[in-house]
Parts: sequence; structure tokens; C-alpha cells
Amino acid sequence: MQFRGYEDLRSRLVSRELTCQQVIEAFLQRIDAHREDNIFTAVFHDAAMLRARELDAKIERGEALGKLFGMPIAIKDNISMAGAPLGCASKILSGYESVYDATAIMRLSAEDAVFVGRTNMDEFAMGSSNENSALGPVPNPYDKSRVPGGSSGGSAAAVASDLAMVALGSDTGGSVRQPAGFCNIVGLKPTYGRISRYGLVAFASSFDQIGILAGNCDDAALVLEVIAGKDDRDATSSRHAVDDYRAVMGEVSLKGLRVGVPSAFFPEDLNAEVSGLVMAGLKKLEAAGAELVEIELPESDFAIAAYYILVTAEASSNLARFDGARYGYRSPASEDLSKMYVNSRTEGFGEEVKRRIMLGTYVLSAGYYDTYYKKAQQVRRVFQDRYREALENVDVIAGPTSPFPPFGIGDKMDNPLEMYLADVFTVPASIVGMPAVSVPVGFDSLGLPVGVHLICNFFEEGKMLGIARQLQSFCQ
Repeated sequence: MQFRGYEDLRSRLVSRELTCQQVIEAFLQRIDAHREDNIFTAVFHDAAMLRARELDAKIERGEALGKLFGMPIAIKDNISMAGAPLGCASKILSGYESVYDATAIMRLSAEDAVFVGRTNMDEFAMGSSNENSALGPVPNPYDKSRVPGGSSGGSAAAVASDLAMVALGSDTGGSVRQPAGFCNIVGLKPTYGRISRYGLVAFASSFDQIGILAGNCDDAALVLEVIAGKDDRDATSSRHAVDDYRAVMGEVSLKGLRVGVPSAFFPEDLNAEVSGLVMAGLKKLEAAGAELVEIELPESDFAIAAYYILVTAEASSNLARFDGARYGYRSPASEDLSKMYVNSRTEGFGEEVKRRIMLGTYVLSAGYYDTYYKKAQQVRRVFQDRYREALENVDVIAGPTSPFPPFGIGDKMDNPLEMYLADVFTVPASIVGMPAVSVPVGFDSLGLPVGVHLICNFFEEGKMLGIARQLQSFCQ
């Protein structure tokens, strides 16, 4: 059972060619057939089928149907859903269940979506390969010896493997966009504050965002319409009006569109095939009427350095709550209160999480705060100013999603700094808080996916997705 996208699925449901039960059962069967790929941390067999029956009854009664009627959606394992496991792919939260719904979950449910399961991830969303999961890595759907990207690798693999039509992920420095590029799908990070963070387990609060992974831009836009908007439960959510994104997408013309191409996104050591495929995609935009404009932006290496200072500082604070006292894993070797704290965190957290907590504690410590944390905040402001200036002269900024194609499982685990560079082109949009999207642009000589990364000005998601949709159509 294959679909060209959600509109195809919806038309077949509304015409009663198919029932929701048939559709959801088919997706659940595919999920079960891919168990060895470790994509899901939990599968909602009973709840999803019950929901499907309820939706079939709804259509039988002639009731109004939600915008996402019957859409099978997967949820990253760091987004709260009442009564479902919430483990963040970690040992320390093993066995924990959510006690409330995230705002994004409530809004999707209200529009008749069907949740099929929770997806694997890098522990607490810290990683670029999905290898930091306490539950083991997820293989790339295009080459199972390689990674799917991270931290939302399970969500990306679920969509790429046709186990869900759309998946929610979280994006702190590229964790939706980079795996989307590695798995040949669309990965959207909206403007910071566009989607409520209520119910998203915090890693770095001034960066964290719920993002959307989908097979095409139209499905991503539709889900964004549903979950975007102000939420009184989240003070950082924006009151900016939610657009009819699909209508805005349809109004986008490439004639006269100015596409900024920063030299900083095409360094000499960039993988030659990645560079060639990305430039070939941009040339197709040019052939359709767009103008490619060379622009100068700060070197992305500075963004990476500032990013890892800021997010580790925030992580060291946010993860202090996981102490073995209130919920989650508690070490059995707890002779006194102090040892309970130390042993529970030592045994419960993985190596990458502990590394980031230690780094964050260090940069916030007396004597180093001004040297590292304050300086990184100043770099963040410089990037914000420079990107605003650039987008006064161009409509969109374009470059590669990742400096290299999907790499082998285990290839970079012994070199954290090299691993961090997987996000070198996605981090700047996270630092400035602007919307960004990864869209498929082709395959290298080994058949591995490559993505193009687009950045637009604040709250221009519709325009950005319109450009991305045309680019994706040119490159299919």
C-alpha cells in the first residue's frame, strides 16, 4: 500500500476506497517487518488500531474530518504523550511514562492524526548519528552499514522506510535537517518559537525546537499549519500569525528570486560529490529564473564553536533534574544520598551526555564564564546580525545540509570533534533562530543521499517550503 503523499491518502479514505483500519494496519505490519532496524522504541499497535476504528466510525457518521484525518505519524522519543513511554533513548529514563501530552501532540490529535509509535534517537538528542542511543543505533535505509544521521535518526528512517507518513523530531543544531539529508527526505526546522516546546524534553532551551520530517514539502507544510502557533504553556512561543503555508507555497515564483550562495558553505575541503550535487540543484533553480548571488557570511566553524559552548552550558542545567531521586533510574549502589546522586547519573547517562554535562559545567564555572559563555553569546549576536543583513539582499540562503554523505556506523565515534562537524552547515540557522529546511537533491556515486539546506528570514516558512518544493521536483 503506497501513497504519493497525504492528499493521495486522504482522497482514498474520503472516497472509502480504503478504511483507516486498513491503512494503519498496513503501516503497523511494515513496522513489525523492520523490527531488526531498531527504528522504533515503542509501537502503539492497540492504541493506533483503536484510533483508526474511531476515525472510520467518524466518517460513517458523516462528521467533519480533521486536516490530518488518518495520517500515520511517528513521534521522537523525547516528546511527551500521556500514558506512553518517554525514554529519550536513555537508561536513566528507562520505564518512565509521560503524564501529559505535548502541545504538538494535542494539536495533531485534534486534527485526527494517528500515532503509530515512538522513534529511536541519540540519547537526550545529543548526537549526529543516532549511535548514542542506549538502545543501539539505527541503520540508514539506503545502506545499513551507515548511520541515518541524528539525533532524529529514528524519525528520519521511519519516514524514509515508509513506516510513517510524517514524523516529529527535535532540532537543536540540525537534528531534523541533517538526518533528513542523510535519508533523502524533507526535514523542516521552523522559526524559533513557531512551534510550542511544551512537552519536549529540554536539552538546550534557547535552541530546542520540534521539527517535521516528511516525504514532501506539502505534507510538512500541512503538519506545520496544525502544530504552529502561540501556546500559553510556553512563554517562548510566538504570537506571530500562522500562515496558510500551502497557499503561500503556491504563490512562490522563481522568476527573479535571489538565492544567496555563501562561500563559507563551500570550503575547499567539502566533499566533491556533495558540492557538485548541491550546485547542480542550485543551477536548476537558476535555469528556472532564479538568480544565484555570491554572499559573504561568517565562517561556520565559529558557529560550531559558539554552539557547543552554549548548548552544553544549557544542558548541564537542564539535565540536573535527572538525579535518581524523583523519577527514572536509581543506582542500587546507593549507601547514602550523595552516592545515590553520583552513581545514578554515572550509570544512567551515556558517554556523550556526560561529556556535554562536564563541558557545560566547565564553561559556566567561576573564572571561565566570561572567557567562554559570554564570548559565545557575543558570537551568537554577530551571526544574528550578519544573517539578517544578508537576507535583506537575497530571498534565501542555500548550501549543503552536511559536508559529507552518510558515514559508516562507528566511523566517527572515537573522534567527537569530527562528529560535531556533521552539523557545521545546519548550526548557523539554529544560532540565529531562522527557519531552515533540508530537501533531497540527489545521490552520490555510492547511491547515498545528499541534501540541500535552505534558510529564510523569520516566519517565512511558506516561502521557504515553496522554493524547496520546486527544487525537490527538479531533482527527482
